[in-house]
Amino acid sequence: MKLIGYFRSSAAFRVRIALNLKGITVEHASRHLRKGEHRAPDYVALNPQKLVPALVLDDGEVLTQSMAIMEYLEETHPAPPLLPKDPVGRARVRALSLIPTADIHPIQNLRVMAYLREKYDQSEEAAFAWSRHWIETGFDAYEASIAGNRHTGAYSHGDQPTMADLCLVPQVFNAQRFKVDMSRYPAIQRIHTTCMKHPAFDAAQPSKQPDAEP
Repeated sequence: MKLIGYFRSSAAFRVRIALNLKGITVEHASRHLRKGEHRAPDYVALNPQKLVPALVLDDGEVLTQSMAIMEYLEETHPAPPLLPKDPVGRARVRALSLIPTADIHPIQNLRVMAYLREKYDQSEEAAFAWSRHWIETGFDAYEASIAGNRHTGAYSHGDQPTMADLCLVPQVFNAQRFKVDMSRYPAIQRIHTTCMKHPAFDAAQPSKQPDAEP
């Protein structure tokens, strides 16, 4: 299999963690988002959304959207599991996962910030302020959902990493880049620290990818 991503992409980061946790070795390829390589015709033929990541399977099938890719990996490589066994637990983990992936990331990612600057003449700081607002709005909800909840353990749900943690950690990296005051989120910080001590998370971080830039 081949994973096409970008070192700083939150969505690709999620999938890298999943692959590492499940011990799946893939070929890695990069499309530089700031240079527009994801809009090249050969990549658009693979992924008409012009987004990363894309996972090219051994038979040539192409999977897109990080959540769908992680669900595929969970179904085809069930150990270790990214979702709990019980239906309520699975629903909780999916709900937590959607806070970063549906409520935060889509409205503060690279193309949204570029649109704000180019179409609405917003400064870099104004675009950063926009991103901080939506990260903080989502993190307020995530923090309230895990702090003191009986299902929260060493990780967002229980004492083993789940899909929720795979979605949370990349968003924390974004929050740090956008200078979010993380002291407001002690439970998120604790879980992030725990995750980054895990080799699967550490190896997936942006600075350790072949295409990493300062």
